[in-house]
Amino acid sequence: MINIFRWIGRLEGSSFLILVLIAMPLKYFFGHPEAVRFVGMAHGFLFLVYILLANFAAMELKWTKRVWFLSYVASVLPLGTFIFEKYHLPHNAGSQHS
Repeated sequence: MINIFRWIGRLEGSSFLILVLIAMPLKYFFGHPEAVRFVGMAHGFLFLVYILLANFAAMELKWTKRVWFLSYVASVLPLGTFIFEKYHLPHNAGSQHS
């Protein structure tokens, strides 16, 4: 479960960066609104899945309310999900190494 949350966080964070750094400039500077339409839809879906999985991860990892809240905040900040992963997810989740 934690590895799925980790990967959704990476995808959600990446889609947010693509939306802000590529799709929005394509729309507003080059007149290509379809970039925002497609990337925005993917990002919206990933955002919802991230929030849902954050609730499951919070229960599984017994997060405090503060960490749970930070998982939500991370989803709306550029690079937030990557930083959250580094500081609040176990480093060895799903690792096959001993």
